Amino acid sequence: MKLLFTANRFPYPPYRGDKLKIFHLARILSQDHELHLITFLQDNRDRQFLPELEKYFTKIHLVPLSKTQSYINCLKAVFSQMPFQAYYFKSARMAAAISALHTQERFDAVHVQHLRMAQYWARFNDIPRILDLPDAYSLYWKRRIKALSGIQRWFARTEQRRVYRYEQVLGKYDLTLVCSKEDRNYLMAEHHLKNIDILPNGVDTDAFAGDHDYRQNNIILFTGNMDYAPNVDAVIYFSKEIFPAIRQRFPGTKFVIAGQRPVKKVLDLAGPAIEVTGFVKDLSMLYRRAAIVVAPLRFGAGTQNKVLEAMAMGVPVVSGRIGFEGLGIRSGEGVILATATGPFIESCCRLLSDAALRKATGEKGKARIRENFAWPVIARKLESRFKKIIPGTFENNE
Repeated sequence: MKLLFTANRFPYPPYRGDKLKIFHLARILSQDHELHLITFLQDNRDRQFLPELEKYFTKIHLVPLSKTQSYINCLKAVFSQMPFQAYYFKSARMAAAISALHTQERFDAVHVQHLRMAQYWARFNDIPRILDLPDAYSLYWKRRIKALSGIQRWFARTEQRRVYRYEQVLGKYDLTLVCSKEDRNYLMAEHHLKNIDILPNGVDTDAFAGDHDYRQNNIILFTGNMDYAPNVDAVIYFSKEIFPAIRQRFPGTKFVIAGQRPVKKVLDLAGPAIEVTGFVKDLSMLYRRAAIVVAPLRFGAGTQNKVLEAMAMGVPVVSGRIGFEGLGIRSGEGVILATATGPFIESCCRLLSDAALRKATGEKGKARIRENFAWPVIARKLESRFKKIIPGTFENNE
């Protein structure tokens, strides 16, 4: 197949979710298919990474979009009904570049990443198109409203209403993918859509591999981009309402918060028992040192890379519903589900006190990752979705 990937961000280095997914899907699918890429260039320094992407993409089309222009777009969005997220990435140059590619090239299908980019391919119904979403975005905003107050709550309500209306664009695509059953069911029920399917998030089982040392019992780890609102809320909640109770029972325990761009609220948590690392190039090193990983997210949607990476390393995870429900597993299969503060504390303490439980939980999670979430498994699932929407050839002739 000849496929065009339309990405909202330059997909290298693959350190964040939206970059990571495109990179690994392309890395695997390029073995059997001809891939092309069109994406925004927001930082000219990213050009140095073009050789890394050229290993997998036959042609790469870069459309400049300065941060200044995106901020101007957000000001214009005040007078629009389009979500701020979508208006941030609004570009006449991108629209023109896509129209030109549509005219000049013969692609078998197009992969469109994120609701933000849905605006660019919605009208081209003469070519098979997949819209790949990280989650049900209006559900994410609906949950976020509950954690905010004042002007932030007003903005979240406004954006949620806009996103909810804008999600009608999903119906213009041949297929829309989300990463969990929860997100799929929400979109189908809310918008009466039938073209929704599941493509789980994946994990690099080569980078996140190895035998874990379950004798370690003094480090609790949280990973993620630390300017992302659900992560910021999660580490503040854990630090103030959960970790003190754990420290009473396990005084030597340390909480490590690892992730790029920590905001001031996160940096202020640092102290003798709490470490804020900032960017870490090799997170696998921290997973190897951790006794448990926690995912106490109180809002958000979709599946969480932090959970998948920990499971791949065999590290047991304690998680709330967000971060757990999209996995399709039972509690204890790598992740212990804890839906309130008290049970979360008790689950962490049980794991910290029992090396055998840590090992049993971690090894079950490792097995589930190999079966369902390794990137080769996810890439082949995407391949099969493409074959189903391309008329008359691939799927029917196999």
